[in-house]
Amino acid sequence: MIEAAGTNHLLSRSLELPCGAVLKNRLVKSAMSDSLADGEGNPTAPQIRLYERWAKGGIALSIIGEVQGDPRFPEKPGNLVLGTSSNLQALHSLATRASIEGAHIWPQIGHAGALSHSPISQPTGPSALSIGNFKCAGMSTAEVEQLADMYARTALLAKEVGFTGVQIHAGHGFLLSQFLSPLFNRRNDQYGGSIEARCRIIVEVIDKVRRAVGPLFPVGIKINSSDQLEGGLTQEDALEAVRILDQTSIDLIELSGGTYFPGAKASSDKSGGGPYFIDFSRKAQQVTRVPLQATGGFKTREEALGSLASGSVDVVGLARAVVLNPELANDWLANKGGDPAFPRFEASPPGGITAWYTMLLTAVGSDCESSFKLDLLPAIHLYEERDQIRSAKWRKAFSHLLTPAARS
Repeated sequence: MIEAAGTNHLLSRSLELPCGAVLKNRLVKSAMSDSLADGEGNPTAPQIRLYERWAKGGIALSIIGEVQGDPRFPEKPGNLVLGTSSNLQALHSLATRASIEGAHIWPQIGHAGALSHSPISQPTGPSALSIGNFKCAGMSTAEVEQLADMYARTALLAKEVGFTGVQIHAGHGFLLSQFLSPLFNRRNDQYGGSIEARCRIIVEVIDKVRRAVGPLFPVGIKINSSDQLEGGLTQEDALEAVRILDQTSIDLIELSGGTYFPGAKASSDKSGGGPYFIDFSRKAQQVTRVPLQATGGFKTREEALGSLASGSVDVVGLARAVVLNPELANDWLANKGGDPAFPRFEASPPGGITAWYTMLLTAVGSDCESSFKLDLLPAIHLYEERDQIRSAKWRKAFSHLLTPAARS
């Protein structure tokens, strides 16, 4: 058994990041698209309560998935927006209540790019693409060059309203991940071609963000170990990207994989098999001194301890496990069990599992998860119905920014 006396302390050890900030233990609530904002980019009471519960539950850091700096390119209409029209008081309340008990709370600054939610956006990526029913416009060089300033403005606002750090989203097929992937990035300017060129915009974003927030504010990044798509980012190029990130001021590199490209199977929908990206993280440890977090497939305390004991990871990223048990961090730290019982579904329609967990997140934020009884199809119906309502609100709130096609 991994849980020998000599390894029990590994979960509770603190971690000092390169900027000097300290994570109180080695357990991180990784980003999920909780879809709990109000449709106008502002926090709701259940969203604030959700992150407060995870902080009380002992997690060292919670990362809020897909927080938009540019409302023209959202992942979903339930995303938070950090911008000129944001409800700063509500954001401050979220940041304050989610950082109790010494927890960190970071927004994951994102831009969905080619995967922007088409009912409220005009998807635009590194290159114009038409693959089956999937289509997106391409960005001009001027538009690419403006990205770093957008990320920097968003990060500075996050700092000003009380968040304790930020994560730059360069994974899962969203915009910066698209720049890394030769499947999406077919540019022939300074932002396309070699892996160094495909990383250029990410390095520019990190540099601008760091200048905006200063040397002591944590700046993390999430990247793919591979896209798991033919013609996408390979592990060899991903390792080179980690090597490049080692030369920046980044404080924590989260490793994941896969993409939400239409028809692609999400890594999180795998069944069994243990943590997904440990082998890649072990290789990445050889090319960077930046702390590494692996996310995906951690279901038991023993798996978390084993990964830390082997030196493959510096922190463990948890997602669905802490939805099923919001007290999981405290349970694992106290060695009181707490391993969640993952549900099994007889059939899994596309998007069903994601919808089910998203609706469970809503129940946890409303303190009523004990009465949550939804099956997949009703969960999909409620999830899509809520998205439709929030899409209408999004179009109204941001109509002055959206194209005519996105407003209709």
